[in-house]
Amino acid sequence: MDCPVVLITGGSRGIGAATAWAAARAGYAVALSFQHDFTAAHLVAQTIEAAGGRAMALQSDVAQEDSVLALFAAVDAAWGRLDALVNNAGVVDVACRVDAMSVARLRRMFDTNVLGSFLCAREAVRRMSTRHGGLGGSIVNVSSAAARLGSPGQYVDYAASKGAIDTFTLGLSKEVAAEGIRVNAVRPGIIDTDIHASGGEPDRAERLGAQVPLQRPGSADEVAQAIVWLLGPQSSYCTGALLDVSGGR
Repeated sequence: MDCPVVLITGGSRGIGAATAWAAARAGYAVALSFQHDFTAAHLVAQTIEAAGGRAMALQSDVAQEDSVLALFAAVDAAWGRLDALVNNAGVVDVACRVDAMSVARLRRMFDTNVLGSFLCAREAVRRMSTRHGGLGGSIVNVSSAAARLGSPGQYVDYAASKGAIDTFTLGLSKEVAAEGIRVNAVRPGIIDTDIHASGGEPDRAERLGAQVPLQRPGSADEVAQAIVWLLGPQSSYCTGALLDVSGGR
């Protein structure tokens, strides 16, 4: 493989898919993971390949260690290197107060959003760190403006999981900085993707966009451009950064 390789989790839709296309345009070979939507994920990969890039779609549940190990092993087998990771896979749920949240909801939220990011970063560090014989690399975690807003009355559990991602980003960035790995995060605000529909509010981006200082929701591509910038050499002196892509919110 003569070009850098990036693994993007949750790459079948929304910010993940937009990041896959943006990374391919920036010269990366793109491995994207998906949990359920085989058709959408493979369409993203096929679109990249049709445009002259290199891409593959791999099924994985980031909340399951065996599945994460298999995901990284598949990238190893196909391309033999890993230069970057985007921890994008995540879930949200319907609006709910904390006093009505079930244990099942909380486990799903934290297993996917937090545990999954830890497992994927662990495997990436094992491959990229100079301590382990790697050549360095870059990790970008997808957090959320909810981490600093709290999302009261909607999904405090989601906000708390993204707060954990912020802390994880800061700690890991310091842990591996001397080993050639930069770790940063983006914190999207109101972005027009179908994640709002999975949270029971398909019109949320349109409804709340006017309340943002820039008076509109953001696009998945606007977040993707920030992610690819953080991945690449243009941001070579950035690590431990939490970059808000939230329209001023």
